[in-house]
Amino acid sequence: QVQLVESGGGLVQPGGSLRLSCAASGSIFRFVSMGWYRQAPGQQRELVASIVGGGTTLYTDSAKGRFTITIDKVKNTVYLQMNTLKPEDTAVYYCNAVITTTTMPRGPHEYWGEGTQVTVSS
Repeated sequence: QVQLVESGGGLVQPGGSLRLSCAASGSIFRFVSMGWYRQAPGQQRELVASIVGGGTTLYTDSAKGRFTITIDKVKNTVYLQMNTLKPEDTAVYYCNAVITTTTMPRGPHEYWGEGTQVTVSS
């Protein structure tokens, strides 16, 4: 019903920047929340940043001041601007969306993207 497609990952040097994008498509009625999680090898998936429908944002402590999450409701796309990247930011980044759909049952339902690799290394 709903698909999430991520892009923007890659290899970047420490101190560099990347912008991740997650485009949602399908039977979308309303976004409850959208967010980015990450999972490093051998570690649990953790929340990086999220934004709810009203625009309130939430960041993990390590992302505060360096990452910015925004949403374009016209394009149904959420972005994660990541600045001053550090080697410890290396992980697979997953887009997450909680959405009510135009089809029954309307939910809300939770969806995940397939992930995009971010590697911070010199």
